[in-house]
Amino acid sequence: MAAEHQINAGFIPLFDSAVLVAAREIGFAAREGVDLTLSRETSWANIRDRIAIGHFDLAHMLGPMPIACNLGLTPLASDTIVPFSLGLGGNCVTVSNTLWAGMAAHGALPDLNPARAGRALGALIRERANAGRDPLRFAVVHPHSGHNYELRYWLAACGIDPSREIEIVIVPPPFMADALATGRIDGYCAGEPWNSASVVAGTGHIATVKATIWKTSPEKVVGVRKAWAEKHPEALSALLRALHHAARWCQDPANRGELAALMAQPSFLGLSPALQMPVLTGHLALGGGAELTVEDFFLPFGKAANFPWKSHALWFYTQMVRWGQVKHSAAHMALARDTYRPDLYRAALKPLGVALPGANAKVEGALTAATPVGSAGASLVLGPDGFFDGRIFDPDRIDDYLAIRDWAMPTS
Repeated sequence: MAAEHQINAGFIPLFDSAVLVAAREIGFAAREGVDLTLSRETSWANIRDRIAIGHFDLAHMLGPMPIACNLGLTPLASDTIVPFSLGLGGNCVTVSNTLWAGMAAHGALPDLNPARAGRALGALIRERANAGRDPLRFAVVHPHSGHNYELRYWLAACGIDPSREIEIVIVPPPFMADALATGRIDGYCAGEPWNSASVVAGTGHIATVKATIWKTSPEKVVGVRKAWAEKHPEALSALLRALHHAARWCQDPANRGELAALMAQPSFLGLSPALQMPVLTGHLALGGGAELTVEDFFLPFGKAANFPWKSHALWFYTQMVRWGQVKHSAAHMALARDTYRPDLYRAALKPLGVALPGANAKVEGALTAATPVGSAGASLVLGPDGFFDGRIFDPDRIDDYLAIRDWAMPTS
């Protein structure tokens, strides 16, 4: 029997594409009448361009990328919406062994503490500058990526100016470990398993992680061509239901072995199942024999991990403004906010009786513990969601947030 809906999707070989992969390979898409075709790409630029020209109906995308598309910050203009998030967390900041040794000499410990690691890095940067050495070079996966913004947020909060005191370059995720090993970069911020790849190769050390910089924070999303979504609402709803079931399956510890074996296939990650266990369990080998388990390191489901919060979109927007990528205006802010579409998420999943947040946005960083919140359907728990520097992001007070000039944490 032919599938009712044909959908073409692109993805990058990162573990957080797992929900899309499981939707197809485990059969959740087929059960919803969707024939989901997945195409592997090597760079986010390719994903961005191929969705813009219509090769893909939707894609595994960086959370800020659809916003950048709608703000006209990309080479090819395309209206893109976000009706589904693929999970929370999953990134690390990995540095070369040489850089880690220098940071350790200034007090860094293998504990993933972002404040301690950042202070040590800042001291080392100043030491190098006084000696007349070149700035350190860090890589991120794309200018409009959570990686770029969380790396900059972390550095600035630790008193490091990421626009002047280091160099930030763009490297596709699968090339990060090799770029570090060959000395082309000194560190990088990327999603798993490309951080663990450097640790296993003996060439890198994980200094800190997204889950400690901003707990349960947004990462990848499903970006959908707006014109396609408006033309095929039933197909989109069917896919969102399939992705919901796939995300729940991916989160279940009983499925870790099967999921790791699936993602190990050459057409997806092409890396051993063992290399995927850190992202599945949160138990990370940091380098040099150090290991640590991180709570909520990566969540493909639970704590509203799949809900497209407008406050997430607006935080990404403030970072675009903060780092000079776009000028702040009411029109730009509205474009960013309306890129994320919780209305489509609710419409697709309401018949399932699942937990649906009652609000479209929330104050980010306010929850210090797991907290039950109002929801339709099943019960819902959010958080903790704190930023490591203790700041709060209120989506109703964006002008105040953007007016902050001194982002550095107190040194005491």
